[in-house]
Amino acid sequence: MSNDALNPESKPEPQTDPGATRSRTPTSQAFLDYMGSGWADNSSGSTGTAPVARHASDRRAKVAAAFAGEVIVIEAGAAKTRSNDTEYRYRPHSAFAHLTGWGAHTVPDSILVIDARDSETKSILFFRETAGKGSSEFFANSAIGEFWVGQRPSLIEVSHLLGIQTRSVSEYSTFIEEAGANVITLEHPALAEFVSELRLVKDAFEIGEMREAVAASIKGFEEVAANLGNAKKHPRGERIVETAFFAQARAEGHDLGYETIAAAGHHACTLHWITNDGPVRDGDLLLLDAGVEMESLYTADVTRTIPINGKFTPLQREIYEAVLEAADAVFAMAKPGVLFKDMHATAMRVIAKKTHGWGFLPGSVEDSLNPENQHHRRWMVHGTGHHLGLDVHDCAQARREMSMDAELKPGMIFTIEPGLYFHKDDLLVPQEFRGIGVRIEDDVLVTENGVENLTAALPRKVDELEAWLAEHAR
Repeated sequence: MSNDALNPESKPEPQTDPGATRSRTPTSQAFLDYMGSGWADNSSGSTGTAPVARHASDRRAKVAAAFAGEVIVIEAGAAKTRSNDTEYRYRPHSAFAHLTGWGAHTVPDSILVIDARDSETKSILFFRETAGKGSSEFFANSAIGEFWVGQRPSLIEVSHLLGIQTRSVSEYSTFIEEAGANVITLEHPALAEFVSELRLVKDAFEIGEMREAVAASIKGFEEVAANLGNAKKHPRGERIVETAFFAQARAEGHDLGYETIAAAGHHACTLHWITNDGPVRDGDLLLLDAGVEMESLYTADVTRTIPINGKFTPLQREIYEAVLEAADAVFAMAKPGVLFKDMHATAMRVIAKKTHGWGFLPGSVEDSLNPENQHHRRWMVHGTGHHLGLDVHDCAQARREMSMDAELKPGMIFTIEPGLYFHKDDLLVPQEFRGIGVRIEDDVLVTENGVENLTAALPRKVDELEAWLAEHAR
């Protein structure tokens, strides 16, 4: 049991205004009365039920069955401070979004309760509903006042939208006290594992959202291709690349699924390069790893490595096609029943053969593949793929036997993303290899017979990729 879950003082109450000490807003009753008058009713009234509602209800039922007799509490989380009284763009916890269907428009500090103490499970969504224009909060509280941050929905609006009972968050503490029950939160390892594993196989709604996220991301890649000319002109061209994709992420979805990696030249060898302050030069490669997060909070995760001047050099092409061969080997063997970890082993055999062929390994391919050696991993230290969905590294709390060591099942969505990275100061490779980094990452859906490449519309082969660049260049 989480102590916080039973402590009324730990639950969200109407927030104090962090800017109150510098406020110049009038506080007289006369002004309060004046501010509360003369407003048109702009409430949307009742709404239709969102398509996600029935899927979310099914998910909650599975949680209730797994934790029968308990009261399960899933918090959306509070807004996070960026600096002083400014906050990051709000995003609720992924488990909350999955079990309610409420995505980017979630009100901060909302709480889902799944009461599974009897056969008729009851789910209640507690949140801070609209306070109305007659309250001082409306205009005087810059943290949550609707004059400042926008109108919140009513209880009935959200209830209709998500097909769930709703109550004011101010009633949450009393509800928990009266329940007098054992409360389980995400601090409980078993619950954290279960709700993570619940997302391993996607339902029809989730698959549809992932298709939309991929389509939006491909638009972002097209916008980057169109802005390469501008990027080459700027001393921090990687920032031009980054912002070109971000513009599409905001236009097509909610936000980025993760910080964009816009790595030109030797920066491509830094696996999580997000500083993005380097130049974009003719003759170099650009490794772009980026994904759009939709309003539902599902995200794509795509990487392409492209020649900045539109054409691969012979060596760049050789390295790129080595990575492509590793990826294609995984595509060829991935199907239901295959172990997730065997996809990585398949890619690594190709990488070992390629690095051996270039003369980089101290022994044979088999020597390198020995778990005690793994010499080829010097040039690809990361995994070949990960589950994808509400989180870019989805289902991260799942037990290993349910994820990495488990069999592929229809409905799973994950990445296939081998790479080769030759750092500029790596003395174990020839000079001409140094500073070249290549990764190819696709998002795939397990079908009944194999896998579908959701990102197939974004070219992967060298000739097709060069033609795509020429088509989208400005």
